[in-house]
Amino acid sequence: MVDETAISARYQAVAPLLDERSRRLMAGSEALAIGRGGIAAVARATGLALTTVSRGIADVRTGERIGRGRVRRPGAGRPPIEQRDPTLRADLEALIEPTSRGDPESPLRWTTRSVRNLATALQRQAHAVSHQTVSELLHDMGYSLQANRKTLEGTSHPDRDAQFRHIHDQVQLRLSLGDPVISVDTKKKELVGPFKNGGRELRPKGDPEQVRIHDFVIPELGRASPYGVYDIGANEAWVSVGVDHDTAAFAVESIRRWWTTMGAPLYPDAKRLLITADAGGSNGARLRLWKTELQRFADETGLEVAVSHLPPGTSKWNKVEHRLFSAITQSWRGKPLVSHETMVNLIAATTTRTGLRVRSELDTGDYPAGLRVSDAEMATLHLRRDEFHGEWNYSLIPRTRLGLRDVVVS
Repeated sequence: MVDETAISARYQAVAPLLDERSRRLMAGSEALAIGRGGIAAVARATGLALTTVSRGIADVRTGERIGRGRVRRPGAGRPPIEQRDPTLRADLEALIEPTSRGDPESPLRWTTRSVRNLATALQRQAHAVSHQTVSELLHDMGYSLQANRKTLEGTSHPDRDAQFRHIHDQVQLRLSLGDPVISVDTKKKELVGPFKNGGRELRPKGDPEQVRIHDFVIPELGRASPYGVYDIGANEAWVSVGVDHDTAAFAVESIRRWWTTMGAPLYPDAKRLLITADAGGSNGARLRLWKTELQRFADETGLEVAVSHLPPGTSKWNKVEHRLFSAITQSWRGKPLVSHETMVNLIAATTTRTGLRVRSELDTGDYPAGLRVSDAEMATLHLRRDEFHGEWNYSLIPRTRLGLRDVVVS
């Protein structure tokens, strides 16, 4: 008489400690010990399938070794979903690509669609897929999911997504042609002096860095404005640390220093430069001084300077924020910015796992605020607006090129 209760008790006592193959081997050895009728008895006692107990018997008899750390033989188990559904990955990519943005390998590329919505859309295309599987596939494909609630800033322009697609297409095109593409912006102003800086830094126990209690500006040091120029294709950056006003003249001077120091040697045959920038700040889409300074830069370098502004209220997606400024913040965390030299050195020492290289320089120039640009000066610009949202997408053509008509900006 087979005591199935005893078999069940032995199995339940050790089953949580065993992997799939070990449980199968235990069931097989119990069935062999019973003899005739053992397979059915063990199946009833353990709750395992008859076929599983039979495989356990076969494994015990053959003594097959499947390799250290393995549970199944090579090739056993459920095949990957890509084998069971060959078109799944391509269909998922097609759903995401129109609304993608952000990443050096695929510029401005991260999805704003939830995995549940993507799974539902794939199910409508006859794919048997769960939201968890979609999440795993997206991770393998190099995407980072962003919650819609976290990405919205204020009101949303109706053509916001269309502008992101336009920027994505322009960046892809220019990089494929070997043209330089940069993302620019000003990092937040920083107090210079022995002030508390967020984060922690390794120091001897009980000996923290001494900083001021109150964050009052030190007149002789003031504040500093780091303006970043991030080369999307080369994963390199330039940062000018300005000590005067953060104006359009300062912004373009920072771009000029990047081009002279880093851009021109890297792109000696370049005829065109694409700049992606926020819609506001010192590189705002409506700033006349920004356009006139870019015209001077175009005249000096002979480059056609194309600009594409991110839609209003979307500064979080500026590439320089994710690939440069976040790394700088990590580089100087917990370190008081006691001097301009300290800021420059910490910025220049910034690196990332992806190989980011940064150069920095102090800019002591004067950039007075409140400068006005007249209609007459604007009329001399060689400004060409794109057909799609010309207020966001436009180019400054060098005046040295003949046959171009001046465009007056209203």
